[in-house]
Amino acid sequence: MGNLETSLKEAMAIEGTIGVALVDYGSGMALGALGDSPELDLTVAAAGNTDVVRAKMRTMELLKLHDNEIEDILITLTNQYHLIRPLTMQNGRGLFLYLALSRARANLAMARHQLKVIEGTLEI
Repeated sequence: MGNLETSLKEAMAIEGTIGVALVDYGSGMALGALGDSPELDLTVAAAGNTDVVRAKMRTMELLKLHDNEIEDILITLTNQYHLIRPLTMQNGRGLFLYLALSRARANLAMARHQLKVIEGTLEI
């Protein structure tokens, strides 16, 4: 089991990571964040991606997709991948992990796998 600081450090070790945050999508606030790249403001990214998560959750509710959970949401940019992973454990509801990756340096499949593992060990 990993605490928040340890889990964020593990996410930063994923090849190609620019920044990572644990975000409350009720408030849009980052509960923790790591990364100091000038190409990404994690505070702005956390708040902006909250809207993405809320919209998808609302759409799933309207479609009555109650037997499904979002594993992750991928936003592909010219030079970056933005990976959003809503937490599924009971005490993690309302939170998501946000991972920004450099497309030139990241292996997307491996990053998705590693983020899932980190979620599984995260203690909230």
